Amino acid sequence: MARSHFNRFCFLALIIIAINLGLNTVESVWPLPQKVAVSGERYRLDPAGLDLRYGGGDQHQDCVVLDAAFRRYYPLIFPDWVSGHGVSPSWTQGNTFSLVVTMDRGDCDGYPTAGSSERYQLNVSAGQALLHSEAVWGALRGLETFSQLVYQDDYGTYFVNKTEIEDFPRFQYRGILLDTSRHYLPVKAILKTLDAMAYSKFNVFHWHIVDDPSFPYQSRTFPDLSSKGAYHPMSHIYTQSDVRRVIAHARLHGIRVVPEFDSPGHTQSWGKGQPNLLTPCYNGGTPSGTFGPINPASTLSYRFMRRFFEEVTSVFPDSYFHLGGDEVDFSCWKSNPDIRVFMQKMGFGQDYTKLESFYMENIVNITSAFNKTSIVWQDVFDYHERRSLLSVVEVWRRGCYLCELRRVTKAGLQAILASPWYLDQPVPTQNWARYYTVWPLAFKG
Repeated sequence: MARSHFNRFCFLALIIIAINLGLNTVESVWPLPQKVAVSGERYRLDPAGLDLRYGGGDQHQDCVVLDAAFRRYYPLIFPDWVSGHGVSPSWTQGNTFSLVVTMDRGDCDGYPTAGSSERYQLNVSAGQALLHSEAVWGALRGLETFSQLVYQDDYGTYFVNKTEIEDFPRFQYRGILLDTSRHYLPVKAILKTLDAMAYSKFNVFHWHIVDDPSFPYQSRTFPDLSSKGAYHPMSHIYTQSDVRRVIAHARLHGIRVVPEFDSPGHTQSWGKGQPNLLTPCYNGGTPSGTFGPINPASTLSYRFMRRFFEEVTSVFPDSYFHLGGDEVDFSCWKSNPDIRVFMQKMGFGQDYTKLESFYMENIVNITSAFNKTSIVWQDVFDYHERRSLLSVVEVWRRGCYLCELRRVTKAGLQAILASPWYLDQPVPTQNWARYYTVWPLAFKG
C-alpha cells in the first residue's frame, strides 16, 4: 500500500474508532492493560461522594498497605479538589460512587516478592467500580489504573467511563536503577522517584547505593565506611533510619528494594574506611601508593565481606541481593606480587578472569548462607565457567544484548535486561522513541 493511502487509512481508522467509542471516552491507562474495553457511557464523579472501601465480608479489612493507598489515591484522583482538612471528607453528600476492593489474599503484613501477584480485574459501571485482585499488590495496580481513568471536562467536572479491564504484568521484574554514589540523592528525591515508579507500575527499585566515588550507606558494623568514604560524613549519608524509610515507602507502593553492593571493582570508596581491603598496586617492584579492586587473595577480604553482608542482608528484606561484579580492572592485580603467587598456587596461570570468578564464587556463597539469591552483572556470567552456581544475570553491555539473553537463558538462568534503557547512551538522548521499540523476547530460546 502506498504511504499516502496508508496514512489516509490510519486517519480514517482513528475517526471510526473515535465514533465507535464515543467522544467522551478516555483511554489513558499506562501501561496498556492486557484486556481493556471502554464504553462511551460515562458517569459523573463527585469528590465529596467517592467511597473507597473494602468489599463486604472481605477478611482482609485491616490492610495497612491498602488503607494507605486509599488515603494516597484520593488527591491523585481529584487533584483540584481539597477538603477543609486536606483529606477526603465523609462520604455522605453528593452523588455517591463506590470503588469496592476485594482480594483473594491480603499479604498485607509482608513485602512484595519476586513471585507476588499483581493481577487484577476492574469493572466500572453506574455508581460503582469493582476491583478484584489475587493479592494487595494487584489492588495497588488497579487503584492506579482507576485514577488514570478519571478525567475532567472543560468545566472541571470529573467523569469516569464504563470500563472493563483484566490486567497483569507481562514481565515480573520492572525496575529503575538509581546510582546514589556518583550523585548523592536526598531521601526526599528517592521517595518521589518511588511515587513516580508507582504511576507507571514499576515494581523494583534497584538501589546502586555505593560505588567508587562515595560510600553513603551508614553501616552499624563498619561505621568508618561512610564516615571516611562518603562525600560528607553527616549530610551525604543514608542512616539506618533513612534506609528503613525508603523500604517502608516502597512497600506501600508495591515496590521491592533490591540493593547493590558492587565488588570487587567499583570499590575505591570502600578502601577509605576499611584498611587492607583493596589490592595495593605496584610499579615495578615497589608499591605505587594506589589501590585496585578488593584483594581476592586475602582471607581478610572474605572475613570482612561476610560480616558486612551479614548486616546489609538483614537490613534489606528482599530475597534478592545484587553483587555487581562488572568492569573489574585487572591491571592492579597483575602488578601485585602476592596476587601473582596466589594465581600460580591456584593454577590460574595468567587468566585473571578465573581470579575474578574465584572471588565472585566466594561472595555468592556468602550471600547464599544468608538466604539471599544473588544477582550479578553479565561480566560474571561471561567469565564464569561454573555458571550453574549463578541464578540471575543482568545484561547491561551494549552490542547484541539479545545474543547475551539467549546465552544466559540457554544456561538455565534468569535474566534482567538493562542494555537498551540507559538514559545517558547512546546519543542523542533526545530520541526517546528508541526506548519504546525494544522487544526483550526477540531471540530464539
